Amino acid sequence: MTRFLPWRLLLKLAARRYGMLDPVTLLARLRGFAQPSEVAEPVELLRAGMIFHARGLVNAKAIQHNLDWVWPYWVEKQFNPADPSFVPRAFSFSHINLTHRNWTAVGSPDLAVYPLVDPRGLVTPLYDGWSLDFWILTKRGPRLLPSKLDDDQVEQRLLLDPVPAVLTRSRRFGMRLEVTTKLDAPDGGKPELVTRVEATSDEPAWLAVAIRPCNPEGVQFVHRITADDGLGKLRVNDETAIDLGRGAAAVKMAHYEEGDVSLHLKRESTAREVDCKVGLATLAALFPMENGGFEPLEVRVDLSRDLPRYGKAGTRSIAERWEQALAPTAKLRIPDERMTFLYDAAVRTLLMLSADEYVPGPYTYRRFWFRDACLMLHPLIALGLTDRAERILSGFPKRQTVTGYFSSQEGEGDSNGQVLWIAARFVRMTGRPLPDGVDKALRKAVAWLKQKRLPDSASGGTAGLLPAGFSAEHLGPNDYYYWDDFWALGGLREMAAVWRKLGESDAASEADHLADRFESAIRKSIDSIPEARSQGGIPAAPGRRMDAGAVGSMVSDYPLQIDPPGDPRIMRTLDFLMNHSFHRGGFFQDMIHSGINAYLTLDLAQTLLRAGDPRFADLVRAVAEVASPTGQWPEAIHPNTLGGCMGDGQHGWAAAEWIMMMRNCFVREEHDALVIGAGLLPEWLEDGAPLEFGPTPTAHGEVTVRLDGDRLGVHGRWRGETPVLRIRVPGFRPQEASAAAVVYQLERNPS
Repeated sequence: MTRFLPWRLLLKLAARRYGMLDPVTLLARLRGFAQPSEVAEPVELLRAGMIFHARGLVNAKAIQHNLDWVWPYWVEKQFNPADPSFVPRAFSFSHINLTHRNWTAVGSPDLAVYPLVDPRGLVTPLYDGWSLDFWILTKRGPRLLPSKLDDDQVEQRLLLDPVPAVLTRSRRFGMRLEVTTKLDAPDGGKPELVTRVEATSDEPAWLAVAIRPCNPEGVQFVHRITADDGLGKLRVNDETAIDLGRGAAAVKMAHYEEGDVSLHLKRESTAREVDCKVGLATLAALFPMENGGFEPLEVRVDLSRDLPRYGKAGTRSIAERWEQALAPTAKLRIPDERMTFLYDAAVRTLLMLSADEYVPGPYTYRRFWFRDACLMLHPLIALGLTDRAERILSGFPKRQTVTGYFSSQEGEGDSNGQVLWIAARFVRMTGRPLPDGVDKALRKAVAWLKQKRLPDSASGGTAGLLPAGFSAEHLGPNDYYYWDDFWALGGLREMAAVWRKLGESDAASEADHLADRFESAIRKSIDSIPEARSQGGIPAAPGRRMDAGAVGSMVSDYPLQIDPPGDPRIMRTLDFLMNHSFHRGGFFQDMIHSGINAYLTLDLAQTLLRAGDPRFADLVRAVAEVASPTGQWPEAIHPNTLGGCMGDGQHGWAAAEWIMMMRNCFVREEHDALVIGAGLLPEWLEDGAPLEFGPTPTAHGEVTVRLDGDRLGVHGRWRGETPVLRIRVPGFRPQEASAAAVVYQLERNPS
């Protein structure tokens, strides 16, 4: 019955009655900046945004008039007027982390629980939960509070073996604190988060284990904390147990009206529990450091709250799980320790994020999107993790609507092309058939694309394109994005080739015919754009001028390879982006991100590499330079603080593109050939150290590439005919060779 009510009229009347802005008129004006589309804003993103800014509103109430508290690193920086991270707050709707969105997950390759560690060692054990912090407090007065320290007083790094662990070292005034956090499963039992704490002080002090009602996004409510009589076990919100390893000498507690527990550490108290109706209860368990020494402490947190939701406990140790998961992966060997570390860290990131549903981040982006999943599946296949990739791909059909749309959120038009493309890549690179149910889903996806195309009579350069849609890739307001159409074209072409090889001629012909129509429509649309707007390149959409959103059109080159290397329009688009949308050597995305984007910078580097343009190396170095000390990239990087300013602080897509970049430096596919060694950086070749990558699946079979001086080894396990090798090692004469050989003698270019 309510659907028959005149809601728009009622809203307009109510707004007028109370002297407020008419929301109906406002929305209409906002939508005037975008092209008309079926879905103005995806409900999923509206919901996520509301939750995100709801926390920001809580932050606004809790933080700015309690700056005498100990807050997470990002707050201490962003609220400090003397720091470059400072953000004025006067007209901010909500207070959110815009300057240091950085964290590192520790976990297991088969368990979707992701405890986080922030840049100062703050530990958030549970998803979107409260945190643990570790302080040193001298009896004389000076304190070591990691979140308040300068950058030169803190060192953080990611330990890779035998399990990923984040080590954070802090120092100040003769106090030294070392905190190492990892996932553990004692005796193969239920996983726990373990933080080992080592501390020294030049004078008598206390080590404090503090429970904090906050995390890297801001406030997270703690209503109740209890301690047992021995002061060795704590419980938070009556659901999560913390084992301190041994009894504390004292426990201090405080609720919101009393202020932070850090303000009351000298207060005598025998309390064993604290309740806070506001949800900002705090606790500090104190351990004496009488002679400056301290027996290391192991703090264990029960993860049961997240285990039923995100996975089951196994029977093997975490180290055994990592050893088994990493065994088949392609290995990188180069003399650059930093880039090698970034590769190894990226492999572990993808293994963690693919433990269950394939998600692009452990926290803010802990949700499924086809876009991220498809692009992150490609390196998973290239690493040799075929079983894992097959499991993920087999789950795609359940997310398809009855109409054939692969839906992760309404209003986007890129997902069907992306699924077609990655499914084809899976078949070609692994030699395996599609998982059950996937082929049927792909045929429905083709039918959806056919039905969705605009009529050939559509105006404004949109004839035959996909409808205007929302761009979660942040290319701008709703529009007729070439990004969507290129994905449709590339996916159809790839899948048509697979169906043809499998003898499915009808499906192949249908996909090829539809691809022809898309290609013709795209070419006509691009050709119709006035030169004054296109500048010889490809804007984001038919009605757009050249701007940062044109980066979406670059997908035509990488990874889709729709045009040959060095296509003039592609290169003009790339030159425009490098001249107008670069900062600190990386692509700066003006749309939404307002930061340096690592994964899009690497995508542009791939285009340069494919075109034989040596500028690709500068982009690779720039991305390596802006990685965090733990080897991670946030979705977007603040141009001044170099901390995260957008999205998840550990972005899986960025890790994925680093893997593909390193792989393609050694071996990349160019239609029916393999290009060998074209991306080997000059500094890798200087001292003649052996270089190696592999084994990595390709469309021709599995291959390992090894360069030792002037001897090149290409060890393949080929399927079918051996491919042509285009050997393009910098400093040596190019060669065209058959892959039938294994070792090739290279000839140096004349000096």
